[in-house]
Amino acid sequence: MDWTAPVDIYCERMGPEFWAEPWNAVTNASFILAALWGAWAMRAFGVRSVPITILTVLAFCIGIGSFLFHTFAQAWSGAADVIPIWLFVLIYILTCVNVVGGVSWPRVLLGFAGVVAIIVAAVSLVEFPALPAAPDWMNGSEQYLPAVAAMMFFSALTLIRGHPLRWWFTGATALFFLSLTFRTLDVHVCDGLPLGTHFLWHTLNGAVIALLLQALIRHHARLMPGGGAATPTTTHL
Repeated sequence: MDWTAPVDIYCERMGPEFWAEPWNAVTNASFILAALWGAWAMRAFGVRSVPITILTVLAFCIGIGSFLFHTFAQAWSGAADVIPIWLFVLIYILTCVNVVGGVSWPRVLLGFAGVVAIIVAAVSLVEFPALPAAPDWMNGSEQYLPAVAAMMFFSALTLIRGHPLRWWFTGATALFFLSLTFRTLDVHVCDGLPLGTHFLWHTLNGAVIALLLQALIRHHARLMPGGGAATPTTTHL
């Protein structure tokens, strides 16, 4: 694989220059801000959690990786873009299984290992027929359908249970649908809107990640002795 192969898949990019996608590049600040807000909230509420810390760091990495992709626009920067995103999705889902589902972390990790083993075995043992290529009318957004399904599931589950996280999850899910719509539309509006709509995906998705982080942080604080969510221990970063 040629890791330096150029990638040009967004309306805004009109050439190979570093700043050929200025709006797509600078709007990655939304992910950085989400991570900084998460870091502030963890310190303010006295939250010390390994999974939440990892998620906060990954939110920062998403901003950096996506910035690299929309400036260098090469295969290697594309990997730097998607890897932190999918690590965030995976770890957030596992954390929700623990927080919302009440499953202990050893069982969460054991179940995850079992699912991975089954998938690996199926891929290696079963010969899947080749499918004809379909027009990519979703502009690559179909890769996020598992994340959509997970968010809808946890939103429904928390609403049914009256869980404290229900409105955080529901709001984040609704916002994610909107942001994914703008991501999908980008390839279809180039003629009439050369700027495209991908920058709105960044802006709104940063807000989605911010909501998801704050949901876990504040719920974790609420469960701490003394209910740490009610009064921050500090207001300094």
